[in-house]
Amino acid sequence: MCEQFVARAEEPFPLAELWPFTERLERFGIAGFGWGAAWRGPDGRLERYRDLRAFRDDPGREALGATVLTSVLVHLRRPSKLSTLGLADTQPFLDPAGRFAFSHNGDLRGYRRWRNRYREQGRIHGRADSEVGQRWLEDEWRTGEPVGHLLAALHDAFGGDANLAVLDATGRPHVYAGNAENPVFTFRLGRIRLASTGIYSLDRSLFRFVAPGATERRLVPLRTTVSFD
Repeated sequence: MCEQFVARAEEPFPLAELWPFTERLERFGIAGFGWGAAWRGPDGRLERYRDLRAFRDDPGREALGATVLTSVLVHLRRPSKLSTLGLADTQPFLDPAGRFAFSHNGDLRGYRRWRNRYREQGRIHGRADSEVGQRWLEDEWRTGEPVGHLLAALHDAFGGDANLAVLDATGRPHVYAGNAENPVFTFRLGRIRLASTGIYSLDRSLFRFVAPGATERRLVPLRTTVSFD
């Protein structure tokens, strides 16, 4: 039941500009069990913030909102299994090599056999399926290969209903729509372009409750990746 979005603008903007949208996405998307964000810092490296509290309850969002950036990935958590609550499973994940940040919404159905492999390698720290998807992507990532190909291959490998989001090391966001229960939409909020999950409503209620001022509204077809230049 997680929600997630990526955003990008041509000119830098303070992250707090997206906080009203984020708060409504959490509330109407039935999230509130931790949240996190990833962005490209001024030194060119990917940075991350995570907290186990709901976005609306986390005082750390005030200081974080002053961060000026051009792109960001935000994940709002509502796990299918509440036994997985913990920082190790709070997203987004960061690639140890700094190549990308990753988050997931939905269910990676065939994660168990992969989890056993990565646990034997000492690379599993949490309990959720999303971390297993992260480890797979770390192994399969190839510089120069289209991210859309990698995300589609990840979905093929695991199955299930899965929306996937990546922020690569250049700061470019990518979103793969693969969860039939939670559509993905692209749109604009003023100068900022977004791709967001749709509050688990099989219609366009995202634009009624969360982003009423959005323009250029589009549904992302299933098994399609959107990448923002």
